[in-house]
Amino acid sequence: MTYYLGIDGGGTKTRCALGDETSLLTTSAAGGSNVIRLGEAKAREALLAAVRDVCSTVNIFPDQLRSICVGAAGAGRQDVAATIRKILGEFTPAPVHVVGDMVIALEAAFGSGPGVIAIAGTGSIAYGRDPAGNIARAGGWGFAISDEGSGQWIGRKAVTAILHAHDAGTSTALTELVLKEWSLHSLDDLVHAANATPPPEFPRLFPLVLQAAVAGDRAAADLLEEAGKRLADLAAMVILRIGPHPPHAPVAMTGSVFRQSTHIVRIFYNCLQERFPGLEVRNDPVEPVDGALALARKMAPAGTG
Repeated sequence: MTYYLGIDGGGTKTRCALGDETSLLTTSAAGGSNVIRLGEAKAREALLAAVRDVCSTVNIFPDQLRSICVGAAGAGRQDVAATIRKILGEFTPAPVHVVGDMVIALEAAFGSGPGVIAIAGTGSIAYGRDPAGNIARAGGWGFAISDEGSGQWIGRKAVTAILHAHDAGTSTALTELVLKEWSLHSLDDLVHAANATPPPEFPRLFPLVLQAAVAGDRAAADLLEEAGKRLADLAAMVILRIGPHPPHAPVAMTGSVFRQSTHIVRIFYNCLQERFPGLEVRNDPVEPVDGALALARKMAPAGTG
């Protein structure tokens, strides 16, 4: 039997999917493996743990893998791609294809057809392809200057909302939640922690924003609404670039932000429907690792297996 491996190397979680020519055999998950954000050592630990897990589950050796496709943020950088190939090369002789995380997500949603994928996890990006295969993207330029609507962005904006509330003499439930999450005692501590180098784990605050919004906190609800609008703006830019006139390419979404917040999904959907009436927007988030597995099969070397 011939085996293929797809990997979604996210910032907080690494997902693996092992399959044969036609079927998914097993999956596994490990910690984040984003080389840029976490460094080579942590990326190696997560990648190898996830790959060992899927191989042991179906009782195969790594040298039985025919092809591997890894979707990773920053894959366009030669040093990032080379690092990932080197790490997996320590474990298996199979060819390793490193592509952007948006590439595997688009594949999972639309195969080789046209469409736009909006990704909102630790980071964010919108990425699309027209019927002729032309590509466009928006966002995804990094935490410090972009990634609107992502977990990182929402976490950072939550701290901003806390400080704005303090300056205005109002209150938000986010204050106590964030101080407790980061084991802090005062706003001065919060300011110091938020401005630290390296920066704190802002994505960890996203669940707190959800919690506060459900409890009726206005600042938290406004933040989720803004995130949904920002993500819709990214998708709209790509929609217009790949097809300015209707019928427009369909849109899908993926990432932990969409999975965890029905409110953000609803705002995202409504904003796009307002701008593009009748647009096909798929509400169920796709699994990018499925696209990685599909590409591993497509990219396998000819004449083997």
